[in-house]
Amino acid sequence: MSRTSVRRAVATTASLTLIAAGVTVGMGAGIASAAPTCEQSSSVTKKDASTGELLGIGHTYTKSVTEAEVAAGTEVTYETVISTSGIGNPFVDRVTDFAPAGFGAPVQAEVTAFHAIGGLKTETVATTADGTGYKVANSGWSVTASNPLTVKMTYLVPAGVSVGDEITSGGISVAGTAAVGNNLPDLDACFTVRGKNAGESVSGSLDGMGLGSSDSNMSSTGSLSDFIGDVISRIFSNGS
Repeated sequence: MSRTSVRRAVATTASLTLIAAGVTVGMGAGIASAAPTCEQSSSVTKKDASTGELLGIGHTYTKSVTEAEVAAGTEVTYETVISTSGIGNPFVDRVTDFAPAGFGAPVQAEVTAFHAIGGLKTETVATTADGTGYKVANSGWSVTASNPLTVKMTYLVPAGVSVGDEITSGGISVAGTAAVGNNLPDLDACFTVRGKNAGESVSGSLDGMGLGSSDSNMSSTGSLSDFIGDVISRIFSNGS
């Protein structure tokens, strides 16, 4: 059989397989797909008399989850961005994040904000409980058109979630000056639970054996076989 015939046979077989699975590609007529139900981010703009709408001033709030798919027992980060337009310059003194139901307190929080001395800085900050959410607070973070305020909160995904679950967060609450304060319970973000990859599974097993995360980190440049070999060496060393 010629090379062209082989290609045609393979293509035909693949097409039949896709059709049997209910998948049609390139059949001419377009097939409408349902809108996704798990949105990774959402955004809303407040622009009215209180913000200075006549001067073109509005405040935009965006919440997103940094990964579309996250495994149970690993960390997930939610990012809230507060920005303004025109000559607006509100000061935000509190941002409260509402994580999905069943999540614990954040394991880490970071704020990126503009400072009169030093410009834009990213700092690790403390969180405190605020109702059913967790807040970061300050005497007033400056927000301008070119310098939005960004708050990142990282949580541990509960081990009890199942692969394929769609996890939707709660919204946010903001307080500050110049009408920037807002309660947005529907400003949410959603991710889908995936299975753990090899590195995450090995890491979890090592944690269960009492080997800390510092012993189980796999670098982006190291291969899995090198990593496992190193782990086995450590285990024998610990047992000797």
